[in-house]
Amino acid sequence: MLLGMTSREPEQQIGVGVPDAFQRLWTPHRMAYIQGENKPTGPGVDDGCPFCAIPAKSDEDGLIIARGERVYAVLNLYPYTGGHAMAVPYRHVADYTELDEAETLELADFTKRLMTALRSASGAHGFNIGMNQGTVAGAGIAAHLHQHVVPRWGGDTNFMPVVGHTKVLPQLLADTRAMLADSWPK
Repeated sequence: MLLGMTSREPEQQIGVGVPDAFQRLWTPHRMAYIQGENKPTGPGVDDGCPFCAIPAKSDEDGLIIARGERVYAVLNLYPYTGGHAMAVPYRHVADYTELDEAETLELADFTKRLMTALRSASGAHGFNIGMNQGTVAGAGIAAHLHQHVVPRWGGDTNFMPVVGHTKVLPQLLADTRAMLADSWPK
C-alpha cells in the first residue's frame, strides 16, 4: 500500500493519466535495458558487448559465479527470478552453430553445474533453460551467445507477476552470486 492511502482509496495520478486502483513499483533502472542502451554494436569489448567486458572484471563486480577455460557462469543483471544465471562462452559468437566442439561441451557442462549449484543453494524445484537466437527470437543481446538457466519453485507464479506485473527478488545480486559461487560443484 502506498504511503497515506487506505486500502479502499484508488491511486491518484493527477496529470499523468486516468486514475485507477493499481499500485506501482517503479523500476527506472530497467529503462536502459528496454531502450537497448549498452547493447553491442559489433564484436568485442570496444564495441560495447557486456559479455566480452564481464570477464575482465572481478567475480564480484561482474557477478561471475565461476570461470572455465571457454565458458563462464554469470548472474543475469535483469533476472526473471532470483538466481537467474547464464552460461556464456568467452568467444564473441552470435549463433549456437558457431561454437566449436570444446565450447559446446563446456557450455553444456556449465549448464549442468549451474543447475546443481542452484539446487544446492536455493532448493530449486525445476528450471527453464534456453537460448534466444536472434533479436526476433527475444535475445536481449543477440550478438553474443548466452544460455539462460532460470530456477523455478512450485508456486512461484503468484499474484505479483500474474496480477501485479511485479517481480519480487528476495536477495541482492551480490549475495546471490556469492551463494552460488560457494555452491559451485568442483
